[in-house]
Amino acid sequence: MKLPSLNLYRHFLDGIPVYLARHYWWAYLWSGGVWLFDHQPIINAILFGQYRKLMRATMARLQTAPDGNILQLTCVYGELTPKLIDVVSPTPLHIADAALVQLNLAKSKAPEESALLAARMNAEHLAYRDDSFSTVVLFFLLHELPPEARMKVLTECMRVIPVGGTLLVTEYAPLPTRHLLYRFVPIRWLTTTLEPFLGSFWKDDLPSQLNEYGQTYTKGVLTVSDERIFSDFYRVTEFKVVPGGS
Repeated sequence: MKLPSLNLYRHFLDGIPVYLARHYWWAYLWSGGVWLFDHQPIINAILFGQYRKLMRATMARLQTAPDGNILQLTCVYGELTPKLIDVVSPTPLHIADAALVQLNLAKSKAPEESALLAARMNAEHLAYRDDSFSTVVLFFLLHELPPEARMKVLTECMRVIPVGGTLLVTEYAPLPTRHLLYRFVPIRWLTTTLEPFLGSFWKDDLPSQLNEYGQTYTKGVLTVSDERIFSDFYRVTEFKVVPGGS
């Protein structure tokens, strides 16, 4: 949540994107917030009781993903990272995040140091080589990015995933105008206040954007599956990277 009168976010700007510090310092960068939000009941409440269902759906799609290096792009609260580590073991899971406090939290959940290869990176500018990962997992990242940052992150995903690889996106579904939570104005106001970039993300056409951003790398995507959860409020979408136009 933006707190313009306090400007507390300025204390968290060391290597952190300005939009992340300004809007989300209280949730992702402040140690008190990190401790609070990493409790399962809190995470589940934020996702209206759907966290485990979303995680199970994500893990189910990962079971069919191609073998190879897997990147979790930015850290998340809860059990997802340990579950991903279990699935990819004995291959280590790669994880990248701009916030050191989040990487330290993720590493604390690994059964052993070698199981998680953590790197401090801005998701908009990854230091990985082209075609480095058979699968990239985005779990509730895109809606927290302003449009320009979303474009850069998705472009980087298309760069680091080879043809035949998978992009797995767990997110809000497109604009849910018929959903009760959207139609109930106080809830919609609260959600879009806490998530200031969600309104624009609701209107994004991810397949079209990925095909557009992949043109530089002569890649496109096909939608392999698009599971809707909680009456079309959330989605778990698997994209396969395919040859595309230049």
